[in-house]
Amino acid sequence: MARFRTRSGGSAPRIRTGGQSAGRKRARSRPRPPLALALPALLAVAFLLLPLLGILARTEWSNLGSHLTTPGVVEALKLSLFVSFWALGLSLLLGVPLAWLLARVRFPGKPVVRSLVLLPMVLPPTVGGVALLLGFGRRGLLGPWLEGTFGITLPFHTSGAVIAATFVAMPFLVISLEGALGGLKQSYEETAASLGASPVRVFFTVTLPMVAPGLIAGAALTWARALGEFGATITFAGNLPGTTQTLPLQVYLLLQDRPEAATSLSLLLLAIAMAVLIGLRGRWTGTPLSADRAETPGAPAAAPADPASYPADVPAPTRTAKAAERWPLHAAVTGFNELTLDAGPGTTIAVVGENGAGKTTLLRALLGLTPRAHAELRLGDVDVTALPPHKRQVAWVPQDGALFPHLNALANTAYGLRARGVPRAEARAEAQAWLDRLGVGHLARRKPAQLSGGQAQRVALARALAARPRLLLLDEPLAALDQTTRARVRHTLRTHLAGFGGVCLIVTHDPVEAVSLADRVLVLSDGRALQDAPPTEVTRHPRSPWVARMLGRNAWPGTATGEGLVLEGGGRLVVADPLPEGGAALAIIAPEAVSVHRDRPGGSPRNVWPGTVREITAVGSRLRILVASPGAPDLVAEITPDAAAELGLTDGAEVWTSVKATEVTLVAL
Repeated sequence: MARFRTRSGGSAPRIRTGGQSAGRKRARSRPRPPLALALPALLAVAFLLLPLLGILARTEWSNLGSHLTTPGVVEALKLSLFVSFWALGLSLLLGVPLAWLLARVRFPGKPVVRSLVLLPMVLPPTVGGVALLLGFGRRGLLGPWLEGTFGITLPFHTSGAVIAATFVAMPFLVISLEGALGGLKQSYEETAASLGASPVRVFFTVTLPMVAPGLIAGAALTWARALGEFGATITFAGNLPGTTQTLPLQVYLLLQDRPEAATSLSLLLLAIAMAVLIGLRGRWTGTPLSADRAETPGAPAAAPADPASYPADVPAPTRTAKAAERWPLHAAVTGFNELTLDAGPGTTIAVVGENGAGKTTLLRALLGLTPRAHAELRLGDVDVTALPPHKRQVAWVPQDGALFPHLNALANTAYGLRARGVPRAEARAEAQAWLDRLGVGHLARRKPAQLSGGQAQRVALARALAARPRLLLLDEPLAALDQTTRARVRHTLRTHLAGFGGVCLIVTHDPVEAVSLADRVLVLSDGRALQDAPPTEVTRHPRSPWVARMLGRNAWPGTATGEGLVLEGGGRLVVADPLPEGGAALAIIAPEAVSVHRDRPGGSPRNVWPGTVREITAVGSRLRILVASPGAPDLVAEITPDAAAELGLTDGAEVWTSVKATEVTLVAL
């Protein structure tokens, strides 16, 4: 038994924890800033702090209350609040659309417009006031028309103070919100559009909620700047008590007769400004709401995936008679992609190809979201080519799912139904049915940040299916999942696609997905269709070296000869069934058909090469051996671990490989 000795006073023993020790180690390991930089930095802090300390030191604290409650100060405070809040309202009304335009739309002269937005921030306030006089004054460009048509006179009027404050303060809102919009992934807005939401609905239900931190930060800075505006106000609106005399102007007047009262009033404005800055805590540009920040504090962590949560036999949600409709697909795509697609209802097409082949571009062309390619698209009897994305009834699930982080799983799933005008109760009931069908109904109240990867992908799929699409586009929907979860979600997806009345396109790099989910495999290369055939045909006779390697085969391109193939990199391959001489061809060799030897083999093999083991990897219960040879392209062999041990294979080992002529399949290109 361990014994602890305590002091005679009965106090608890002092135990030194590892955390405290680690904390001291971290403190000691922190690098010290160089003196050449630290000293000027400290001087800068002192330079900024000293004037503020001066206000605190010179304030007559005993008379602070009486200074701030005099009739003139109270009247100026009320006017300042009135002007600043009106300026904030005008800034929101005009600045939010302007920030969206700068962040989302390309147009000629955009740098000039952004410069105009920034100009009031660098322009001397009095110059801004003069500019306002020449623009909106009685002799300005617009002033005579405003006065003659509407009887509105802005100079020396409270409305003039509002205009002046808005002029100098609105840029803070625009710049802050534009930064937040620039940091927001457009896949959220594009996904919302694919679910049937109009651009205005997308803006108010997705964009604004997700950039709320930037909007709040910009609004707070705008209000604080409007509250403290002086130069433009006094130049344009004058200094009339009760009409345009705001708190900063009151400070200016009090400095002449009652400097101690001016100091107290300055302290008030300083306290307001500091409160705004402390409240923002450095969020000047406003980080968009992301999935990592959407989790509610104290919310339960996502439960681990449970095999029982994949009920494939749950009936489909009840719908109207239109659910029985079938929508064949016809698409003629031009631009970067050049191909024609025709598919009957219920068809699932796997789109494969190496990076840059045009897979995602094809999906975005069908959605109408890219200028790189254009799709003449017909779904059923409806030509949707000229329709905007939100009217095409083409649902999209991007790679990351793009679940809206500010909405829970149920609201996410019901989003497309609500966008199409389905009543709230009906939309939520149908959304819950889809979540139940995909095995995540018990997670309906959780935000995306509280879901595991597999759960989030199923919610994204439920959301797309619930939107009643005629065409379903899935861009690597399972790429981020672990192997176990991927297998389960793949089974769920296959089950529910079987009852889908439209066409589904799945972009994938996983051969298992392509073979198990799709009725057809579309192989793309440089935007063109290299092969469009059933999975079994593509597996047996791939027409692309990349696809053959994706399927785990060795693929050697070359030119057909009477005996077999002349390889592109040199060397010859003998085959049992040669193709007509002179044509381009692809030799397909299964890894299990490759024999590995430590000495040159004798007997019947027609294709024998010396080589060096470059890599050994485990694939299930077998090993894959990559062999590099000077007389042939790299070759992958698949053998058992016992065979590898018997041969003594290690990286760098010298070996011989052989392939029988009957084990080689030639595919004409």
